[in-house]
Amino acid sequence: MGKRKREMAERQKAIKKQTAIAKLNDVPTSPRKMRYVADIIRGVEVNKALDILKYSKKEASNRLAKLLKSAITNWESKNEADRKELDNGNVIVKSIMVGQGRTLKRIRTAPQGRAARVRKRSNHVTIVLDKKAVKAEKVTKTAEEK
Repeated sequence: MGKRKREMAERQKAIKKQTAIAKLNDVPTSPRKMRYVADIIRGVEVNKALDILKYSKKEASNRLAKLLKSAITNWESKNEADRKELDNGNVIVKSIMVGQGRTLKRIRTAPQGRAARVRKRSNHVTIVLDKKAVKAEKVTKTAEEK
């Protein structure tokens, strides 16, 4: 392995150590309904995201709340030294991806002796948690300092 590849691999490992991932496969709701709820909590601090999901009327929010709690637990186990970060509100939902899962095809009766196809969709959800990016404060010099 070359030097450049090894350095890149080491950077990727360091990033993976700080992030926590949780997956939920074959959720029996359509991806469209799940994405609606997922868009609400993307980029939000985790404690605030849990509150949003708790008071949401959507059925998908219950499953996402359970998955988010699992991701928080994973983050705590990976970052034992940084547990204060979670309480301070420095851990955010970095990304949340909802992909299409398997579709079950069923048949339902239709008028005039025909049959209509019913597609029961499912989805896969992946949540990635990470620390907030620290913004560098710009130091501006005024005319008096010069």
